[in-house]
Amino acid sequence: MSQLQASTATPQHHTLDYLRKIGVSELPPLTSPFDPGYDPTTLESHLEQSSHLFSILKLSMACWLIAKEAATRQKIAAAKRHRVRTVTGGGPFEIAGAVGELPAYLDLCADLGVTRIECGEGFTTLPLQPREIVRMANERGLEVQFELGKKHTGPFTPRTVDDLIDQGLYWLDSGAVQLVVEGRESARNVGLFNAEGDFNAAFADRFAAAFGLKVLMFEAPNKPSQFALLDHFGQEAHLCNVRLEEVLRVEIYRRGLHSDAFAKPKLKLGRSA
Repeated sequence: MSQLQASTATPQHHTLDYLRKIGVSELPPLTSPFDPGYDPTTLESHLEQSSHLFSILKLSMACWLIAKEAATRQKIAAAKRHRVRTVTGGGPFEIAGAVGELPAYLDLCADLGVTRIECGEGFTTLPLQPREIVRMANERGLEVQFELGKKHTGPFTPRTVDDLIDQGLYWLDSGAVQLVVEGRESARNVGLFNAEGDFNAAFADRFAAAFGLKVLMFEAPNKPSQFALLDHFGQEAHLCNVRLEEVLRVEIYRRGLHSDAFAKPKLKLGRSA
């Protein structure tokens, strides 16, 4: 058979079959990548390649508000075609609340067709109670997730963790469907990470014990934060703020297919007998 014939013949061997043979875990989507302003073509290409690994796609920061609206709608429509849910980041929500235009913001999100909004108090104080905010969002067909932590006050302290656990429980009781632990775009001097980027596993365990890994997402914007969380919690850690071009790297690490993960106790793949 010529090389051309071989390349156009019906495939006889498949990547999924091979992964099963070597014992790679079949997992639900556990990474929430973020779009800080990619062009629609780039986003659509990543959806084509990796959408089966996306738990929910975040339209991050306020970039989508000043991009051409047609491009933003194009990206949301592309996500829907690939059966990927979408969520807007917490910054625009906080600004809308601070300037008294939360209903207009929710109307816009619903009209764009996103699945969910992220709420938070990272740099403002909310003017309304969680239950009222969730009610307003739900009336427009929108889910709510809440981000735990401030953006500009440094790493968590024991007292901060106590307060955030109480806050998270209140938001869940008010109807939020998921909680996000703040990590920003640096994973340094914020949330679970100190100024050197070192991961505070003890604090992470407290959040996991309070809420469970199915409810929690951890912002992990770079390789050290991503690997630290997966090393600590194993394959079930739900990561977000992952750049599109880093999704596949995160997922091979999660599955024990990365050289640095191959021998890790919580990530090592299970060989077939």
